[in-house]
Amino acid sequence: MDVRVETHSGYKADEYPKRFWIGDSALDVVEVEDRWYSPGCSYFRVFAGDAARYLLRRDEKSGGWTACRV
Repeated sequence: MDVRVETHSGYKADEYPKRFWIGDSALDVVEVEDRWYSPGCSYFRVFAGDAARYLLRRDEKSGGWTACRV
């Protein structure tokens, strides 16, 4: 599903997600549990404020984000 993501930008843009919206629901990222990179995409497994884990994926070319609950 497509989502809107608010990120922290430190030494690089969109370094890690801080908050994301699924529909009208805003979820705070409590913890980034894991992150990895592949050609063209960044992945983040996060623990969110609703006590669920999500996999967030950022497409480097389009800048778009997707999410799925894991």
